[in-house]
Amino acid sequence: MNTWQDLIKTKKPDLRRIEDIKDLLAVPDCPYEKPLYEMYRDLAPDEKSHEWLLKNTIRYDITRIPATTLCGEYVKTKGHYHPSAPGGSSYPEIYEVLHGIAWYLIQKQDLSSVLLIKAKTGDSVIIPPGYGHVTINPGKEDLVMANLVSDEFQSRYGTYETLKGAAYYVFEDGTIRKNPAYSGVSPLKKINANDIRIPDTLPRGSLISYIGDEKRLLFLNKPHLFPELTTLIP
Repeated sequence: MNTWQDLIKTKKPDLRRIEDIKDLLAVPDCPYEKPLYEMYRDLAPDEKSHEWLLKNTIRYDITRIPATTLCGEYVKTKGHYHPSAPGGSSYPEIYEVLHGIAWYLIQKQDLSSVLLIKAKTGDSVIIPPGYGHVTINPGKEDLVMANLVSDEFQSRYGTYETLKGAAYYVFEDGTIRKNPAYSGVSPLKKINANDIRIPDTLPRGSLISYIGDEKRLLFLNKPHLFPELTTLIP
């Protein structure tokens, strides 16, 4: 059985560096020389699985985020929204924490809902239609996470770039500070990943085990057929 280490060992990652997200930090001129995180895209355990993923326009990725802070702020991803899929709903995404701790800071485009979802190794988190998302590593060791997502679109970073990051900044000392570029933001709600009751129609647990399951992964490309996606957030 392939481990995540096996899957990435021959793949060259895309790297995010401080220059890529400096304007999205609480301290934009924070110095940092190492790569912030590594993105291993378009992975598969074998050629048959890879062919199935390509045929069904689904991508399996792994991201590794080393534990660090950036002038007191926890290291984080750049953040993005997804465009609308055919049928009107925006594309969802599903994550699985393979190692470490992940905090998913998700926010609706209209800012009527902003949540910090705390997840640990083995947890699954679905980013529902309509939400942008940033991943934070608040732990003392590498965060490694897998995701399954439609390969039919390009992520949209514009809102996060224009507003200098997500609606809130999260710091190592436990403080959470509202981003002053935002107005009319809902109070931040904190929940655990297991507070999100994923319906039986949607995948949970080991994402790699669902490669080849057209019925269970259909929601990634046709979210309008899955109204349960809109009721995931408590």
